Amino acid sequence: MGYEWLALAAAFIWGFSSLISVTPARHLGSFAYNRWRMACVSVMLTVAALFTGGWASITSDIWWPLALSGLIGIFIGDTALFGCMNRVGPRRSGLLYSCHAVFSAIFGLWLFGETLEGWKLVGAILVFSGVMVAVFFRSSGQAHQWEETKGSLGVAIALGLTAALCQSLGGVIAKPVMTENVDPIAASAIRMIAAFLAHGTLRVLQVRLAQPVNPINWRIFGMVMINGFLSMAVGMTLILYALKWGEVGMVALLSSTTPVMVLPLIWIFTKVRPAPSAWLGAALAVAGAGLIVSS
Repeated sequence: MGYEWLALAAAFIWGFSSLISVTPARHLGSFAYNRWRMACVSVMLTVAALFTGGWASITSDIWWPLALSGLIGIFIGDTALFGCMNRVGPRRSGLLYSCHAVFSAIFGLWLFGETLEGWKLVGAILVFSGVMVAVFFRSSGQAHQWEETKGSLGVAIALGLTAALCQSLGGVIAKPVMTENVDPIAASAIRMIAAFLAHGTLRVLQVRLAQPVNPINWRIFGMVMINGFLSMAVGMTLILYALKWGEVGMVALLSSTTPVMVLPLIWIFTKVRPAPSAWLGAALAVAGAGLIVSS
């Protein structure tokens, strides 16, 4: 399987898991939700890397770049993303988060000398245009509660763009490490542990933002476990595999198709049918992804 398919698979998994995360994220709050999620996933990935022997590929000189990648991309980025989602719902937060593809493409051209030309350039334009068209649609019926704005829209936009920038920076920092003979599962575990330790420090220090909105229960814990396994243990590890073999900008672009892939899932969950413009955007994105994968 080429890195393009790995990035697309991660995008689909993130789309599905984002819908699972709505209830627990709003129940616990973005900081507490991410803390529980990071704890679960850190254990999952650590054990998986032990079984696969992935820790043997980790040397002392790559701990810090991976930890920094986790602090920026997961601790700051994911917390900002769920703060945004709690305010404007999964669809519009997905729009803002998909801007990480633009940031990553710029960083890839600037730092790694990556190129984007020919049919891949055409495909990239179609993918990004499709994402923009798909997420800007207006619902054809009565708006679902996920479409309501809670609190300041300006704060939500700032959080979404912060999440996008941090995701991009996290990928850029991890890219040089992943080109070496490093096991992506062990690398993902290091990033996750760093993010969890940062969250745990805030909790120990009794920082107000880190306090849970509501206490956790078994139902919420189960949803946190499922979301963590899908989005972080599986999805983020797929992205690290993709970064190992592919270009930063292209991986980011393909993984930014999550808002398109989530459209039919939102229709199923909310019973609100997306407008025709949403499906047009999806068609553009699929066509663009096809050009990229086949080029």
